[in-house]
Amino acid sequence: ILALLLLSFGGLSRCKESLDFPEYDGKDRVHDLNAKNYKSVMKKYDVMVVYYHDHPGSSRVAQRQFEIEELTLELAAQVLDEFDDEDIGVGVIDAKLDKVVAKKLGLEESDSIFIFTDDEVIEYDGELAADTIVEFIYDVLDDPVEFIDNSRELKGFENIEEDIKLVGYFKSHKSEHFEAFADAAEEFHPHIKFFATFSPKVAKALEMKLNEVDFYEPFIDDPVVIPGKPYSEDELVKFIEDNDRPTLRKLQPHNMYEIWDDDSEGEHIIAFAEESDPDGFEFLEILKEVAEDNTDNPDLSIVWIDPDDFPLLLPHWEKIFGIDLSFPQIGVVDTGDVRHILVLFI
Repeated sequence: ILALLLLSFGGLSRCKESLDFPEYDGKDRVHDLNAKNYKSVMKKYDVMVVYYHDHPGSSRVAQRQFEIEELTLELAAQVLDEFDDEDIGVGVIDAKLDKVVAKKLGLEESDSIFIFTDDEVIEYDGELAADTIVEFIYDVLDDPVEFIDNSRELKGFENIEEDIKLVGYFKSHKSEHFEAFADAAEEFHPHIKFFATFSPKVAKALEMKLNEVDFYEPFIDDPVVIPGKPYSEDELVKFIEDNDRPTLRKLQPHNMYEIWDDDSEGEHIIAFAEESDPDGFEFLEILKEVAEDNTDNPDLSIVWIDPDDFPLLLPHWEKIFGIDLSFPQIGVVDTGDVRHILVLFI
């Protein structure tokens, strides 16, 4: 009995250790890419994550900030080093010292992260945080199209409401119409979610016809049936590009800069609401109703921010906007000068 108890406590101890967030082990994994080594380094990996950063110069503050960013990348590289399916490398390029390398790789915007895969370069527009970067890399490595084969997977599809998603119903993997759909998915992967089904039962539940593709805006239950089926890849790409600015979007750590830069004439309607809070939940439901009623208005764009997702930014937002984020808030913000709030009301 004593032996069993000791084994039980040992197992509990190991379980607790397995839940600990990884700590940086001190090993240097991030490569300093330059004209002499960038080709040889990048050839070693199936996927290369590159941080193209501004030169910190002689400023002590800028140097310290870059040290913090490097440590963040080191932790991300450490976690990615344990990924079995792909060899993933992480490197940095100095915008001043290695601008020749940046030009050869086609990098233009500094202070940005780029993911190099076999056939494309994907820009990451999220916060520089190890967990968010790693999660985004895993999304990049996933297949561009997910399949819905049964009611359980259909339920998972229906529960996704914060992202643009498309679903197509095709005869089989070999269908030329599915191939066009899959090719279009690669163009937007991993930023837009693509789903496909070959199941008549699933298609019936979704009220879809063969070779039909439905487009779902975030937070809107009823999809738009893309007209003109069957579609070519170009037709699907054009429709998505014409409709990839939803009425209501959620600012998330992995897309925060992409959404912030995609403003309407230099302005954003910003709504702060905690989904876990009763008042915030009710406020969010009203926002969803407004979005659904105005989904055809191209000039209306609402960005929802859940304060729980950005705890470190709360004091900054409360100070710069002069608001109390313990309550739902909505306002119009000038993205060129976030200190200039045009309208603000509770």
